[in-house]
Amino acid sequence: MFTTASTTADKLFQMFAAILLFAAVVGVILFIASRVAGKRDSFVAYLYLAPVVLMLSVGLLYPGLRTIYESFFNAAGDAFIGIDNYKLILTDSEQLVVLRNTAFWVLFTPFLATGVGLLYAILVDKARIESVAKALVFLPMSISFVAASVIWKFMYEYRPDQGNVKQIGLVNQVIVWLGGKPVQLLIDSPLNTFLLILVMIWIQAGFAMTLLSAAIKAIPDDIVEAARLDGVTPWGMFRFVTLPAIRPAVIVVLTTIAIGTLKVFDIVQTMTGGRFDTSVIANEFYSQSFRSANQGLGAALAVVLFILVIPIIVYNIRQLRRSEA
Repeated sequence: MFTTASTTADKLFQMFAAILLFAAVVGVILFIASRVAGKRDSFVAYLYLAPVVLMLSVGLLYPGLRTIYESFFNAAGDAFIGIDNYKLILTDSEQLVVLRNTAFWVLFTPFLATGVGLLYAILVDKARIESVAKALVFLPMSISFVAASVIWKFMYEYRPDQGNVKQIGLVNQVIVWLGGKPVQLLIDSPLNTFLLILVMIWIQAGFAMTLLSAAIKAIPDDIVEAARLDGVTPWGMFRFVTLPAIRPAVIVVLTTIAIGTLKVFDIVQTMTGGRFDTSVIANEFYSQSFRSANQGLGAALAVVLFILVIPIIVYNIRQLRRSEA
């Protein structure tokens, strides 16, 4: 019962057993800490850190090392093939398309989403309907990526141009109103990739707007008033006052969206399933690991994704430390 759960009762039993075990461990830690508190503070600190280190080791460190290990094996995981999986990623035509699409996502999504969020934050700042306007832009953040993808899939929906067939997709209906013919938007590469990117921008613009709006409101009023008294133009106000003041927030938003973009899976899987040359690394990792049963290539793709995320995280941490200093 503790190792396998085939029925609902077994699963509920495992859940309650895990909760009780967690409570027991926390209780033991608190009991020991209360006995030595004030005497050996370093021991108490290590005692509290021990469960965290254990959970990170079991849930993060070991799986990561195991993934790196499996990336050097074949599809079945029973023969060592060295770096052949990584060579395949860099030479195979299909995998190169995956890398190209990932590059498109990372190059366009963070900057466009941040730009839209920043522009909107400036335009609605101190407006009479500011709260309502911000709520409308932030609304996509409250739904899941899958739900957003379903909405936009209907937006791009295609119906053949035959007789009285009416378009149910808004984009194709607008094309018809303008005198054009409906287009199968999600099958033409690389246009379809940029249409998927648009969904991510639509979702993340609200996140960027919220953080950047808070940063703009934190700019001291005396600096703004001094700039206005000096006759600074609106563009000069943005370039020399607003942007330098919110630079740390802009960097945080850019790097956060970039990390989320590298891991994007839901949008691609829901709208195209990775077909029509729209797959990205995260989606390809899933397809190779669970659909094609190619454990080695799937693990190598996961390692590549991890390597791509590291520089962004390091840069983000350095910028946060610099802003705090």
